[in-house]
Amino acid sequence: MHRGRRPSFFTRSPLTLRKLYLIIRSLILWMLSIVHFFPICTLLVIIGVLLGHRRTDRLQRLFFRNILRLAGVKFEVRYAPGFDPTRTSFFVCNHVNIFDAFVIYSAIPQFVRGLELESHFKIPGYGWMMKYFGNIPVSSNPSPAELRDMMRRVKRALADDVSLIVFAEGTRTRDGRVGPFKRGVFAMAIQLGYPIVPMSIVGSYQFNRKGSWMLYPSTITVYIHDTIDTKGMTKEDVDALRDRVHRIVAEPVDESLRAFTH
Repeated sequence: MHRGRRPSFFTRSPLTLRKLYLIIRSLILWMLSIVHFFPICTLLVIIGVLLGHRRTDRLQRLFFRNILRLAGVKFEVRYAPGFDPTRTSFFVCNHVNIFDAFVIYSAIPQFVRGLELESHFKIPGYGWMMKYFGNIPVSSNPSPAELRDMMRRVKRALADDVSLIVFAEGTRTRDGRVGPFKRGVFAMAIQLGYPIVPMSIVGSYQFNRKGSWMLYPSTITVYIHDTIDTKGMTKEDVDALRDRVHRIVAEPVDESLRAFTH
């Protein structure tokens, strides 16, 4: 029986070569991003402490956008006609990976800060930066005293015209889909009378996933949806508001994932 010639390395391993390319590419991009991040972010935090973060906000946005460029990301933002950039708001979006902060600050055309897990503030280097950057710590299992302290911080920020970013899932996605939203931010928005802006991060799961250091070529598109007014709502409307915002955030994410898997 005639035996066919055994395939050579080059004819049988295009996938292997592709994977090797992606590994080398990811290592280089991580090195560039890390070397860029720590010294410049430290400098910006120090300048912000001395001069005020509002005066350095434009520099911070340029820095965050440059981090995405160095990580090999193409980036775009789409604003809905009903989005009101003049109103201090809660921005509620899906949580994908550790680059979300850079994506969000590059997309929102307002002075914004985030509600962030208290445990993140204990990370060496990063925690110090986030503290002086002005993010608000949130305990994963808060006591009544911690809740009151968080609410004081939230009220103070909103009163100073600082919009707040909230990952309502409370954790990063495992499969790319938008997980269930917790009720807290929606109850706060109704109680305090501030609007909610749903926000969808699309394409970020295809770029980098939780538990992986691989950085794949991708375009991240941020959809900033119509502003939702909470005035006139009561605590009985919390669940309906949560479900409404979840549907809005999840729709473009699910559509992107369907296109990605087919």
